[in-house]
Amino acid sequence: MDAELARAAASQLVRALRGKRSQVAFSRRLSFRSNVAADWENGRRYPRLSLLMAFGPRLGVDVSGAMGRFHPPAAPAIVEGIGPWLSALAGRTTQIALAERADVSRHQVGRWLSGKAEPRLPELLQLVEAATGRVHDLVAELVPITDVPALAARHAAALRARRTVFDHPWAAALLPLLETAPYRELPQHDDAWVAERLGISEGIVAETREALVQSGAARWKGARLVVDGGLTIDTRASVSDKNRLRRFWADRGAERVGDGLTAFNVFAVPRDDLERIKALQLKFFREMRSLVAAAEPAASDAVGLVVVQILELASLDECAD
Repeated sequence: MDAELARAAASQLVRALRGKRSQVAFSRRLSFRSNVAADWENGRRYPRLSLLMAFGPRLGVDVSGAMGRFHPPAAPAIVEGIGPWLSALAGRTTQIALAERADVSRHQVGRWLSGKAEPRLPELLQLVEAATGRVHDLVAELVPITDVPALAARHAAALRARRTVFDHPWAAALLPLLETAPYRELPQHDDAWVAERLGISEGIVAETREALVQSGAARWKGARLVVDGGLTIDTRASVSDKNRLRRFWADRGAERVGDGLTAFNVFAVPRDDLERIKALQLKFFREMRSLVAAAEPAASDAVGLVVVQILELASLDECAD
């Protein structure tokens, strides 16, 4: 995300937060005597996120709640400040990588993540984009995304791409495979090669790659496909859609029991201990996702599947009498 786009999105975001209020009324609503809204919207200067968080209730916007919905694993860090929240978003992504992606200095990134300084709104949008690749989702949690034209088209494309995961589940496996070193070394795309590696039919590969191209998640570059935006799960999808996708991958794992690390444990414990076990699962999953996010696609030479399930196999409360 370049600086010009970030500044445009920041100005439009402030304008959207202002709503029907005049610039003067909006500025006074935030306890400013000067017309800061005019400066913010014209790009002469910009607010910090902490200010919007502090005055969110006056604007009718739950900024902290929006941040939590945007990236639930990082939500607990919000109470500690912007720096810890940004660090949680970044996970294991190095400061060097963040600085390169955000087009800012490594020194700045270090100060922001440590909490020694706080980025202005455009810089924050650049850093969130560098860490997650979906700053448009954060903005959409704050205001109607159509009120931020700089990001609206991209958000619409992302929603279309996310639907691909539900309609073509193998897209979640094909897309990361396209980023691995072995695929990138191919002279040209080969459905048969992909099918053999994933253990699926060439027909499924062809159908899936076409869906990825149509959704904008991948594109042709010469004779090979390259990732162009990627896929994320739509957290607001229906429960039935989410469960259908979970069953799909659970079934794939069941089909390949013995091919990887597979283990099970059936036990009886106090319910409080079962909740602790679930918390351990969440911690593992978050750390795993951070590790995956920090991996360099060009150095990747494997596509993995992790299926984790913890459930209460038998409820004994009704037997207590």
